[in-house]
Amino acid sequence: MAMKELVEVIAKALVDHPDEVSVTETEKDGETVIALTVAQSDMGKVIGKQGRIAKAIRSVVKAAASRDDKKVVVDIQ
Repeated sequence: MAMKELVEVIAKALVDHPDEVSVTETEKDGETVIALTVAQSDMGKVIGKQGRIAKAIRSVVKAAASRDDKKVVVDIQ
């Protein structure tokens, strides 16, 4: 599973409006940037208390990317 799909599956499972989840993937300076956009009302669900859910999403993506020796950054917007 590609990193983009991984972030999309996790985000859609967390939010109330899965149809408004948008994930884009770009390459910049040798690293992959995954931009996650959700509905404004779902932002708290994706970030979590004290950023715990956002940190967990980043940890899972980082672990998956380490298999391929890639640097992946998750940007939540």
